[in-house]
Amino acid sequence: MKRLASWKVSDDFCARVEPLIPKPQRDPSKTYQRKAGGGRKSQAPRKVFEGILYVLRTGCQWKALPKSEFGSSSSVHQYFLDWEAAGLFEQLWQKGLLEYDEMEDIAWEWQSLDGAMVKAPLALESVGRNLTDRGKKGSKRSLLTDQKGVPLSIVISGANTHDVKLLAATLDGIIIDRPDGEDSKKQHLCLDAAYIGEQAKQDVRDRNYIPHIRPRGEEIEEKAKNPEFKPKRWVVEVCHSWFNRFRKILVRYEKMDRSYLGLLMLAAAVIVFRKIKLQNQPNIIYG
Repeated sequence: MKRLASWKVSDDFCARVEPLIPKPQRDPSKTYQRKAGGGRKSQAPRKVFEGILYVLRTGCQWKALPKSEFGSSSSVHQYFLDWEAAGLFEQLWQKGLLEYDEMEDIAWEWQSLDGAMVKAPLALESVGRNLTDRGKKGSKRSLLTDQKGVPLSIVISGANTHDVKLLAATLDGIIIDRPDGEDSKKQHLCLDAAYIGEQAKQDVRDRNYIPHIRPRGEEIEEKAKNPEFKPKRWVVEVCHSWFNRFRKILVRYEKMDRSYLGLLMLAAAVIVFRKIKLQNQPNIIYG
């Protein structure tokens, strides 16, 4: 089967996206009526969505979109802003998680959370001095995953925000219902040394998790002592690496939080649907 480009979507995936695309609304303040056949024809939603994926995958500027393939770059960018405001990318991520949960069950028992910093030279919101990058402007994303590395929650802040200050918001930001009733299994949360402290433990316990806060060195030592020991925190680091493959979010050039979060949520949706693809639906998404 011919491999599609990394921004092309399959018919199956397109069928999942199109019901979520908001219908264009006419501005009631405009009283004129357009003549039949007048005006520029609207861009096809599928082509617009592929244009947004092209930017996300390649990291190019919006104005650098190939006009021959995607049409007006400014229109594609405006569609992106409109769809983000309508919640399309979050809904797509949520839809993927629900489908994945129905097919295989989200592995809630062992979850993992960690932060990662990115350069943000143009950001105007959620930006701060990155002490690991000579004090340059940077942003941080705090990410929660299940036991298999599936992203469940994303929160952004300035690079100078301590990880522990984003812990509660990240746990509260899970975009689907989390099983937390009496009949559900106990849920464990794996964290690294940045979350050491009574406040972090209390935040975790308040949300009905069992905290496991261990520096990386302790896991290495435990593995050396016990060959059967299986570290569980590393999956969140793997998920961060998956996000970094989308070059548009590897370095943050988006000025506003809404644009950056929209790109992160779209990337999360693609990651989830790729997980579904690896199970038993090979044509669900591009490539």
